[in-house]
Amino acid sequence: MKTALMTFLAAAALAGPAFAQDSHGAHAPAAAQAGHGHAHADFDSGRFHVRIDAPEHPVGDVILIPGLSSSPHVWDMLTDELKGRYRVHRIHVQGFAGAAPEDNAEGPVSAPVAEDIARYIREQGLEKPAVIGHSMGGTIGMMLAARHPDSVGKLMVVDMVPFMGAMFGQPGTNPTAESVAPMADMIYQSMANSPAEQYQQQADGQIIAMINTESLRAGPLEDSRTSDQKVSASAFRELVVTDLRPELANVTAPTTVLYVKFNDPRMTPEITDGIYRASFATLPGAELKRIDDSAHFIMLDQPAIFAAEVNAFLE
Repeated sequence: MKTALMTFLAAAALAGPAFAQDSHGAHAPAAAQAGHGHAHADFDSGRFHVRIDAPEHPVGDVILIPGLSSSPHVWDMLTDELKGRYRVHRIHVQGFAGAAPEDNAEGPVSAPVAEDIARYIREQGLEKPAVIGHSMGGTIGMMLAARHPDSVGKLMVVDMVPFMGAMFGQPGTNPTAESVAPMADMIYQSMANSPAEQYQQQADGQIIAMINTESLRAGPLEDSRTSDQKVSASAFRELVVTDLRPELANVTAPTTVLYVKFNDPRMTPEITDGIYRASFATLPGAELKRIDDSAHFIMLDQPAIFAAEVNAFLE
């Protein structure tokens, strides 16, 4: 069962859906984006750029963070649901889905992105925005809320645990970030140095397995193909060796965690529930909710249910 769970979580981090490629760098001026129907924030960062959709008088701010190798388009349906009331800030991480790697070309990705989002919140004058992150975006959201608790009003984590590396340890052991580092290094080397065709064939299969809605797979597959292979590899390694469980006690924002049953017949709903309860034990106030009849990308497979959960979260 541990092997099945490890495989699922590895796939979760490798994939990230979207519907269209965006090749803009972090510093593209808002005026240059007029043809896209949205503005890019005036924010100087080599880690990400931000799309903004907003009504004339927003009731608040929502920051949406997609997963690894994903673009902001994963949030298109949710943005359509929210943008009449909220100012929606969609993060596009450099190196993913057609965006130039810039400062993410080497080293960790999630931690520096989280730091720059904290700076973005401060420099844009956002008043305790709600933060919603999917998969690796959930990791970034947890980092942000734990390390900058005064910056986040509410936190939603979508199908991600605080220590993915727990699934990469030897059976019967209590894995730590240090103990799984050799495995993380091996995975990085394999991902970073595999021939592009071999790497993409594996990633394609994982994406397909994590989106039940067949008609929505083409865009995610294209975005994975236009992501930088080494940036994705580095970001995945970082996820394996990042243990946020000790930091969750620092989170003061009300937190909701949505998740699905692990994609293996041996991983029952009850086993999945237990894993999530144990994973978030250091954040006892978190509301944990399993979403049934969905694969990893809940916002694609169950958009109406997901939108309802987000609306309730934002109330």
